[in-house]
Amino acid sequence: MNVRRTAAGLAALALLAGACGGETDEPEEATDEGTGGDEGQAACGPDSPDLFQEGQLTVATGEPVFPPWMMDDDPANGEGFESAVVYALADEMGFTADQVAWARTGFDEAIGPGEKDYDFNIQQYSITGERDEVVDFSAPYYEVEKSLVALTDSPAASASSLADLQDVSFGAVVGTTDLAYIEEVIGVDDVAVYDDQAGLFQALQGGQIDATVFGLPGALFVTAVQVEGSTIAGILPGEPMDDGLGMLFEEGSPLVACVDAALESLRADGTLDALADEWLAGGGDIPRISE
Repeated sequence: MNVRRTAAGLAALALLAGACGGETDEPEEATDEGTGGDEGQAACGPDSPDLFQEGQLTVATGEPVFPPWMMDDDPANGEGFESAVVYALADEMGFTADQVAWARTGFDEAIGPGEKDYDFNIQQYSITGERDEVVDFSAPYYEVEKSLVALTDSPAASASSLADLQDVSFGAVVGTTDLAYIEEVIGVDDVAVYDDQAGLFQALQGGQIDATVFGLPGALFVTAVQVEGSTIAGILPGEPMDDGLGMLFEEGSPLVACVDAALESLRADGTLDALADEWLAGGGDIPRISE
């Protein structure tokens, strides 16, 4: 039963969205509806009237999901960085593991405006001002460096600057900041666009494209396991369109403040860093590509 719509519609008028679209200040409501104390637990835990489903935290993610973010295409097993973060977050908010329910969505469809049939969505959504116009985001739970993934026998594999990439055949997933980076930062106009990562990887494996842009933790797995004959050519220069990865909410969701307060607790006690160390490998000796 959906118990949220009437109460949430009124409450949303009085609450500001959590940190999103580049804003770093947390709303004052986060301290009032945080996870501390009985009042906070009632506002943010299983008894919250703002939940999509009574008594449970409904979390959406991709179809399929990939390591190292989630393992074995099973978000409910608690393995992989984002799955582990969700269960740590749920515990901080007062939910037990069996009170977390999972749903699946496409990446691009969740960014659209309108009501969501879940409490939040987590699948490496970069926080951007454009997206913030139609959805809300939590504070960042991870900041990702972008990398260049290329076939080892392509010119992109030896690129040392963005200027070396102008004639490279690129592909990316629709609606991602990876696509925006290729077009706006690298400056390539003719980019092959795919509906999902599976289609992108197939195109790269088949030589239909030479390279793509990918977050570094995922790129390490892609090149080691998913796309034979590929390599991480380098870590790309930072770009201003991306303020880190955030959980995606329906516009005006009162739960943003609850999640932000829980994330701040997990950040302060070292949990987020520990999970990142456990699941996300660092860049090591990967070269950096210059502007």
